Amino acid sequence: MFANKLLLRLFPFIAWFPVNSVILRGDLIAGITGGLVLVPKAMAYAQLSGLPVYYGLYVALVPAVLGALWGSSRQLATGPVAIVSLMTAAAIAPLAVPFSEEFVGLALLLALMVGVIQFALGALKLGTIVNFVSHPVILGFMNAAAIIIALSQLDMLLGIPKGRSDSFVKDIWEMMSYLPQTHLPTLAMSAFALALMLVLKKIKPLSKPSVLIAVVITTLVSYYAGFAHNSKARTDDFANAEVAAAITGYINVDNNTRDLAAEIAAHSASLRSAQKARDGSTMADLEYQIDMMRIGLANLEAENKGRMKSLALLSLERAKAPEDQYARIYLAGEIPPGAETDGRRWHVKKIEKGEVRLVGGGDVVGNIPGGLPGFRLPPLGLDAMLSLFSAALIIALVAFMESISMAKAMAATTKDKIDPNQELIGQGLANIGGSFFQCYPACGSFTGSAINLQAGARTGFAMVFNGVFVAVTLLFLTPFLYHLPKAVLAVIILLAVTGLITPGALKHTWKASRADGITALITFVATLGFAPHLDKGIMIGAMLAILLHLYSTMKPRVAILGRMPDGSLRDAGVNNLPASNVVTAVRFDGRLYFANVSYFEDAVLNAVAENPAAPYLLVVGNGINDLDASGEEVIHHLVERLNENGVVVIFSGLKKQVTDVMRATGLYDVIGEKRFFSTAEQALERIYSRAEYAGEDDPLKPQPRVAKMSAERLHD
Repeated sequence: MFANKLLLRLFPFIAWFPVNSVILRGDLIAGITGGLVLVPKAMAYAQLSGLPVYYGLYVALVPAVLGALWGSSRQLATGPVAIVSLMTAAAIAPLAVPFSEEFVGLALLLALMVGVIQFALGALKLGTIVNFVSHPVILGFMNAAAIIIALSQLDMLLGIPKGRSDSFVKDIWEMMSYLPQTHLPTLAMSAFALALMLVLKKIKPLSKPSVLIAVVITTLVSYYAGFAHNSKARTDDFANAEVAAAITGYINVDNNTRDLAAEIAAHSASLRSAQKARDGSTMADLEYQIDMMRIGLANLEAENKGRMKSLALLSLERAKAPEDQYARIYLAGEIPPGAETDGRRWHVKKIEKGEVRLVGGGDVVGNIPGGLPGFRLPPLGLDAMLSLFSAALIIALVAFMESISMAKAMAATTKDKIDPNQELIGQGLANIGGSFFQCYPACGSFTGSAINLQAGARTGFAMVFNGVFVAVTLLFLTPFLYHLPKAVLAVIILLAVTGLITPGALKHTWKASRADGITALITFVATLGFAPHLDKGIMIGAMLAILLHLYSTMKPRVAILGRMPDGSLRDAGVNNLPASNVVTAVRFDGRLYFANVSYFEDAVLNAVAENPAAPYLLVVGNGINDLDASGEEVIHHLVERLNENGVVVIFSGLKKQVTDVMRATGLYDVIGEKRFFSTAEQALERIYSRAEYAGEDDPLKPQPRVAKMSAERLHD
């Protein structure tokens, strides 16, 4: 029995067997259906993450299969998703240029770190840690992230340049200056793709593969209409001397930037050696040099960003020649007499390895390397790990929350059992394994999981078949994707995130709880304001939620009780009930611990002071769930103080965990066993059983229900 449990723990997919042909056929259909939708979306999400589009296909292959094999949900589809793709780009963009080799390496390292964190949490059975990120925080974050994702696709939708800085708001504002350069064919392609997808979604037989159909149609239109026009140029090809000088300056600064970055890495390695040797003098010297070099690096990067912005705004014309050959480049309006151009307006797209890349049409996916992802070890640099740690932690938690929420929703339909810790292990292994095969962080996909459920998937074999479909695409179909417009991928992303913008849910949260509403709103604003540093937004929201929760427990509800006409005890202040001359009844709602003991003490003393005629104080403790050492100490002093002033303190309804603390410390014996009652009614009956308090007009006197108890004095 133990061996079977251990085997199932190590290889949870064994529980799928035996699999009959009916289940296998359903999983095959679900896998192919999901693959048809997943392939174009995977490429779109990779574009969002700042990586070449084929990396999205890698994420749709390796993590998808590993997540299915080692997760607890049989329908959860692991792969690239919009939120995690955006968070990946946001985490790495300050450290490397998107689409560069360094950026790719950091993405793989980030996937490895996310996977290790998730696996460790699952192995240690700490799945409940995600509860520290409350629903209002996730709600505010998701809405802000959806807006950021949508706005981040404007450059692809309109065919205009987009800057990348430390402020997303600044980048969007800067991008507005490029609106006059909107590439009309790209805008037309975006509008066509959007209309096509919306129409196809309304046709029931075509709704599921609508994205794939739109991709095929727009790719064909792009190919036959000659949508893409790309070329290259050398510095000497530019006729205008100022433009040539600007390009030369950019190339020189770019080379200096790379050299300085390498020098910083070398000094950082030396610093780590000095730290191990505890050589304080060398450490201080190296730290100073590194700081100075980082300042210089930031200045060089800022200089080139400004230079590239100016170059991207230029409208250029190219001498008539095949696009794959070098040709003379002129500023628009500076064509010399007799020169013949190709009739297109060209723009500088980027400068890479000393060569200028020009775009004169719409942007397309281009060459996609065929074949399966090869093994590649992530760069295990300490500096990079430290820089990415906070982002990796946030991505690990957010990705798991998205995964487990979808898994639980599906389990409610399928009646399957979900183990959050096993799901963490599955997601962790998916990201760890994926990081060694050129994958950035993955998580459970809402769209893919919903397709699995609707298509009748019964086991994780659906995702295995899904992975096989993606592998076939990588092996044989990538040449057909060359002319796929990137504007179409941007439209796919746009449609995917519209469902994440939920003002109705934010309004509902505000109505349910002002504190939760404030948390969601501040998280929303912080995420937008700190973008692209999305981890800061969610960390601010999580800290605020915890602080507001602590604040609410510091001042829990304290009610002075009165008796309603129906005999029930209710809040006297709310229901305008008269006070009793015999007993002051106080109900405390919340755990009694160090943060609120002073508030409890003040509330009790104020209640006694406002009703000085009453010789008894009844503490109705049904709502006290916990008592710590500070709470026990305050109750001890409070009882002694009130007894000295002639007020007898009675307790009712205390839970076992509270009386256990009192017994362990001796407080129970100090107060006296006869002053503890199971219910408030029993306590009041004992109080009013005394002859001198038998007045019929006292508002708290119980109605006769049982025989009078002994009139034994409570002071005894």
